[in-house]
Amino acid sequence: MKKLILPALIIAVIVGGFYVCQQKNKSALPDNIAQSNGRLELERYDVASLYAGRIQAMHVDEGSDVKAGDILAELSSETVASRVEEAQAGERAAKEAVQRAQAGVKQAQEAVARADAQIAAQLQQQKLAQMELNNASQLQSDSLVSPAETQRRRSQRDGAAAAVKAAQAAKAEAMAAMRQAQAQVAEAQAGVAARQAQVKAAQAANNDMAIVSPKDGRVEYKIAEVGNVIGAGSKVVSLLDPSDVSMSIFLPNAQIGSLKVGDEARIVLDGIDAVFPAKISFIATEAQFTPKNVETANERAKLMFKVKLKVPSETALKYKGLLKGGMTGNGFVRTNQGDWSADLAVRLPKE
Repeated sequence: MKKLILPALIIAVIVGGFYVCQQKNKSALPDNIAQSNGRLELERYDVASLYAGRIQAMHVDEGSDVKAGDILAELSSETVASRVEEAQAGERAAKEAVQRAQAGVKQAQEAVARADAQIAAQLQQQKLAQMELNNASQLQSDSLVSPAETQRRRSQRDGAAAAVKAAQAAKAEAMAAMRQAQAQVAEAQAGVAARQAQVKAAQAANNDMAIVSPKDGRVEYKIAEVGNVIGAGSKVVSLLDPSDVSMSIFLPNAQIGSLKVGDEARIVLDGIDAVFPAKISFIATEAQFTPKNVETANERAKLMFKVKLKVPSETALKYKGLLKGGMTGNGFVRTNQGDWSADLAVRLPKE
């Protein structure tokens, strides 16, 4: 029996000493500093596919560092590739239609030019016929030519005038044909633009078969593997942003009132002899761990508010190999404008 009592006493002494030590450390903090334990969190974002397809290649492994624009995975989709070919064929056909319409415009322009030349020639003939009619009329008045000759000259003049009108009608017809051909050109060019838009959309879809990283990060999980058939919007890779490191802590109602977003904070991680700078980036507007009935001061002390402490991006990137999601530690905030204690002065790890 004595053998059992002795180890129990030793354990009790150790536990009691640990508790006393904790209380001593806690009470050693200045009155203006509050602390709470938490875990490091790295911002995570999932990269998904815009289109359906079969994964034919994965270019990253879990833990890989990637840069913005790096190809994470490639999809194979015959449907998307065929759409590109179909759109390109449509674009070629539309361009050929433009060429045919432009050839029609050229022919119509040539017809207009011939009509103009014909009108000019017929006008000249009409002018000459009028001069001859005038001459014949003068000669008839002097009884030098017969009335029949004058009538013949008049008929020639009238024929030339009719030829002018015919040439003018031919020109009007050629002008109408040209306008119609120009409208066909415009319509064909609009068709080319539409086909080019289809080609662009199809090529964009084909390019999106290569899933790229939207920013620098580290691969946390491969959600899909080679050979998997995925739908549009399916997640393929989960990335962590090493520049976005934070710790969420929980503080009671009495300590939260004076805090505001942007205040300085400190983070001390277990097992690392360093004090990291941070700023308060978020303060919950609603309490957590709230009891059903909050009436007494004792109950009000149980109200806990989430406070998020964010490490500066440049510091997080500088120590991205050291700072990992899930690392435990303590976060510290100031409840007033007092100074930080000496042991909470910023002290970064040696490189």
